[in-house]
Amino acid sequence: MTKYFTSVLIFCMFSIRALAQNISGVVVDKTTAKPLEYVNIGIPGKSIGTVCDANGKFSLKIDTARLNDVLLFSCIGYKPVSYKISELVKPNLTIEMQEANYNLNEVVVKPKKIVEKILGIKTTKRSVEAGFKENKLGYEMGVMMKNKKLAYLKTVNINIATCTYDTLFYRLNIYKATSDKTFENILKEPIYIKIAKDQVKETISINLKDKNIVVEGIFLVAIEHVKYLGTGGLMFCSALGHKTYFRTTSQGDWESISIAGVSISVIADVEK
Repeated sequence: MTKYFTSVLIFCMFSIRALAQNISGVVVDKTTAKPLEYVNIGIPGKSIGTVCDANGKFSLKIDTARLNDVLLFSCIGYKPVSYKISELVKPNLTIEMQEANYNLNEVVVKPKKIVEKILGIKTTKRSVEAGFKENKLGYEMGVMMKNKKLAYLKTVNINIATCTYDTLFYRLNIYKATSDKTFENILKEPIYIKIAKDQVKETISINLKDKNIVVEGIFLVAIEHVKYLGTGGLMFCSALGHKTYFRTTSQGDWESISIAGVSISVIADVEK
């Protein structure tokens, strides 16, 4: 009887493992064949996704029931591509992405009547903390910036409560809000936050003055896990009564929590 149950248990474990299909490969520039770093990969609207590493390599386990779903690859500065998952179940998989062509906007002409404003949450108090639940690739969180007119972004400030990672490495994302929980990334090139632990200050400031980032209307500023950081954690100063927006995987749906908003603010020249 014991042998029978053991055999059944082994069979069940094998069956469960067999339901998961591993998709792995490398993402490259279509023209140069050079690997692309930190590409977002996932099933749109689902909590299934990852981010490739600095060498373009990725690996993602997907339930075989989703073989007819679509896997989306997106990267700042490149045109997104998508494939039916069943097409990706093969060895030596290479995903090619084409660089996007943007209308040149090197010169930004500011209106004569502008005022400098601080948007977002700027608290430095550590009495309330909030942060990432886990160091999961593609996990990002941020704060909505209430804005109506044209805003020329100059600086992003992030107020840190505690940091126990040896090194910080995140991507800064800036999204234009198209609805309450639908956003479009407006950056034309990625912005990374790279800081050694001994250089982490209470406030991390990212200079955007040379980026020519202009946004009209409400926008979201978020930071994203794109690299495994080892053991540790990062917590932000937070303010009660505000919203934090987050999504746990690449290409997943955005959610919000109203308990507290993480302390991320933007200094901007805003049109009067």
